[in-house]
Amino acid sequence: MPGILFYFQMHQPYRIRRYSVFDSDAHYFDDASNAEICRKVADKCYRPAISMLLDMARQHTGPHAFNCALSITCTLLDQLEQHAPDVLLLLRELVNTGQCELLGETSHHSLASLYNPDEFAAQVELHS
Repeated sequence: MPGILFYFQMHQPYRIRRYSVFDSDAHYFDDASNAEICRKVADKCYRPAISMLLDMARQHTGPHAFNCALSITCTLLDQLEQHAPDVLLLLRELVNTGQCELLGETSHHSLASLYNPDEFAAQVELHS
């Protein structure tokens, strides 16, 4: 029977604050909203999903092991580091099982490849 590999993309965009043409502040992001949303999504999605994948990896080893692959953007990693660092520990645990592979992509889940191959390569390098 052929093996099945589950692949998941994990991305958390930054929210932009209300910004007017009259604003002179160069900080575009809504930090409070980003923190709140990151914590909420960590509670409702990231922790339960990663815990479930970790349980599956621990239960199913050997020739019929459970395997998965994750693509995690830098924007999510940065926000987790600030607002939910325990999720990063869960991810590390999952990867340390040897049954989870981390995949590379652009650092910010961008479409840079459509417009600028050099920028695309730089973002993939940043992500790695």
